[in-house]
Amino acid sequence: MNETVVTVVGHVASEPSLRVTSTGAHVAGFRLASTVRRYDRGMSAWRDADTMFYGVSCWRATAENVAASLQKGQPVIVHGRLKERTYDDKDGIRRSSLEIDAVTVGHDLTRGVAAFTKATGPRRDEATELADLAGDAALPDDHPARMALDAVASAGEEDSSAA
Repeated sequence: MNETVVTVVGHVASEPSLRVTSTGAHVAGFRLASTVRRYDRGMSAWRDADTMFYGVSCWRATAENVAASLQKGQPVIVHGRLKERTYDDKDGIRRSSLEIDAVTVGHDLTRGVAAFTKATGPRRDEATELADLAGDAALPDDHPARMALDAVASAGEEDSSAA
């Protein structure tokens, strides 16, 4: 299946929210506003075009870092998978929204200065991350996520037997 991957430059339009799913995965969400600017030669000035809004979701460690790092109004760059969601509003009118499942989020350093702080504290191990990605403990043996889980598990067993 082909995915549409985008990189969008804009501003955080809502305070990021952090929640935990029923499976224990962290997810952060915020709105992203992106406005194209064009130079109007007739007026000798820059003009803003229409603003596009996106819903952004970030998962796991990225979610925790986004919630701790971003504030409404800050300039950011978001890279991830673009999805269109269609729904009926409260009046029964069919609507659609654009959403980005973010892989990477960062401050736009063309707009300001940021100081990077490496995340510290307990992090989930690779096997747990892969299990969350797999989403099902009963994966077939030939599934790539199952093979990766098995490889991580066998590496852990070798490490513990060597101790």
